[in-house]
Amino acid sequence: MEMKKMITGINITKHYGSGDDKRNVLGGVSIEIKEGEFVSVMGPSGSGKSTLMFALSGMERIDGGRVTFDGRDLGTLAENELADLRRTGMGFVFQQPTLMKNLNILDNIILPSMRDNRRNAAGITEKARQLMQKVGIAELAQRDITQASGGQLQRAGICRALMSSPGIIFADEPTGALNQAAAQGIMNLLSEINAEGTAVMLVTHDATIAARTERIMFMCDGRIVSEMRLPKYSGKDIEGRVEKITAKMREIGI
Repeated sequence: MEMKKMITGINITKHYGSGDDKRNVLGGVSIEIKEGEFVSVMGPSGSGKSTLMFALSGMERIDGGRVTFDGRDLGTLAENELADLRRTGMGFVFQQPTLMKNLNILDNIILPSMRDNRRNAAGITEKARQLMQKVGIAELAQRDITQASGGQLQRAGICRALMSSPGIIFADEPTGALNQAAAQGIMNLLSEINAEGTAVMLVTHDATIAARTERIMFMCDGRIVSEMRLPKYSGKDIEGRVEKITAKMREIGI
């Protein structure tokens, strides 16, 4: 069955600065992401990877083109409408989880959801505990964030991203600050989330991480210059998948 389009970007442009300091970051990018896809974006530093992710999620206003999410034109939405859409339809995981030092890990996970629905505090807390159990950090609920490892905090960030049962998780270098074992644990988790039907779009510079995804887009100088597809990762032959990606990067010169 053909998957439904979730996000469509048409001829997206974005620049920073003005006059002599004007810098074009996205130069007419068109992209589609379908429900349930597992997508990665690769490219050198400054190629526009993160800016593209921010544009597709409405975190950055674009200067030209159009972005739609589930048929809604993000350019027509007010800031509060965009914030509501991100909070209910999207989840975000960043390289460094933005957790509050004065809250324990459980409270950090439930905080955004409690802002929307304080009357259901018990239900929200129960969902958070279930997610923590699922990702293997149930025992950390009452710990301060200083009492957890980087990998554990990233798992907490993923729990928070999943609280609204979003259609897509945007992950910007989600393993960039982690050691290899923790990074693979996070990728295992994102793979499980994707297998359950949530689309995942991640930005990475690491071919080993991109090799876990099924569609890889390559960016250079603000444009998508190529893409490739791989079969669903079976847990085997990661080396062969990495070699295909690095060969493609050599071919296109990035």
